[in-house]
Amino acid sequence: MKIIFMGTPDFSVPALEALVKEGHQVAAVVTQPDKPKGRGKAVLMTPVKEKAVELGIPVYQPAKVREPEFVELLRNIEPDAIVVAAFGQILPKAILEIPRYGCINIHASLLPKYRGAAPIQWVIIDGERETGITTMYMNEGLDTGDMLEKVIIPLDAKETGGSLHDKLAAAGADLILSTLTGLENGTLRGIPQTDEGTCYAKMLKKSLGDIDWTMEAEAIERLIRGLNPWPSAYTSLNGKTLKIWEADVADREYGVPAGTVAEVSKDSLAVQTGKGSLMIHSLQLEGKKRMDIQDFLRGYSVEKGTVLERRNAE
Repeated sequence: MKIIFMGTPDFSVPALEALVKEGHQVAAVVTQPDKPKGRGKAVLMTPVKEKAVELGIPVYQPAKVREPEFVELLRNIEPDAIVVAAFGQILPKAILEIPRYGCINIHASLLPKYRGAAPIQWVIIDGERETGITTMYMNEGLDTGDMLEKVIIPLDAKETGGSLHDKLAAAGADLILSTLTGLENGTLRGIPQTDEGTCYAKMLKKSLGDIDWTMEAEAIERLIRGLNPWPSAYTSLNGKTLKIWEADVADREYGVPAGTVAEVSKDSLAVQTGKGSLMIHSLQLEGKKRMDIQDFLRGYSVEKGTVLERRNAE
């Protein structure tokens, strides 16, 4: 097929590579405009642009895809399909109607559940047992188009946002090939979504990681995993931001207020929560590198009774 590929972050790259490797003609790549990043504010290419340049595919970076001139540019390419994976802009009807096989989205959840911007992280935070990839026809709604194919991915007990991202990106690359074959052969039909059981996976904000220690230990531990590596879960220790990367839930109640460091030894740090306690294994103090708890406690004294506080108190 002749394909226009639309995507922006790392998640999208495996699908682009798979399409090229399978022999599809990727006539153009559309990605978000380059943005300044890091302390030096250097302007960096998006991950999809980097890969497209490497593969020798023409790249377009419109600020708004709905501009008539850009819509006409896409129309003149005459694609059989437009494949979209975490592109970052809503496609107007004028674009949706261009390809004969439609605009096909690779969505990182089992629709109709977890529509929205951040399904990978929210399934972990919410304690789901499984998630997956859904390929779907795009319409003018937000992840509401007819479903085409699905693949289920079980969540490991210690799944993180980062590990699940990589699994789903790989699964999406495989599934889009199957979906395109099915569409070309006429063996696939769209299945309408219902709104039953749907929840919205809202965009992640850094403030989401500000740990509320009155929550149950299980919920906090899931938050830590879901927001690893970004935006990360954090608290305040003696006025400094303390990121928490790994922790285990313990049933023990220490009879102290939530957020209190209840037990300290040379290789463990226990914090009381609203229900149960949290054993911290890996953390990172502001201005320092990530460490396991043993190395951290060798270089930084944390007294029993220290209270970990919300960084941005409400």
